[in-house]
Amino acid sequence: MPRHFVSQPLQPIGASFDPAPMSHGEPSLPTAFAWKEDTLAIRSLLRTWRSTRTDRGDVYLARHWFEFECEDGRRAVAYFERQARRDAPRWWLYTIEDAYR
Repeated sequence: MPRHFVSQPLQPIGASFDPAPMSHGEPSLPTAFAWKEDTLAIRSLLRTWRSTRTDRGDVYLARHWFEFECEDGRRAVAYFERQARRDAPRWWLYTIEDAYR
């Protein structure tokens, strides 16, 4: 299925998909996101990973990445921006794939 680069902010909806990561100071994937005029309801979490950035020789955790399947069959990759500026979105939709049929 074709994957589409999006890079647009997401608005979390609902409770956490799995609250366990929050006990370690990490973000938990919400049960759904509002994106434009659409809702991305999460069926299952497929995988997670982290990315870092280097600043003046120090390495910092920059983003928490989540690949998930939506209730409608689409697959998406979103990330949580740890160092977002005040009043800036923290959740971003990176890519989305059409539904698997």
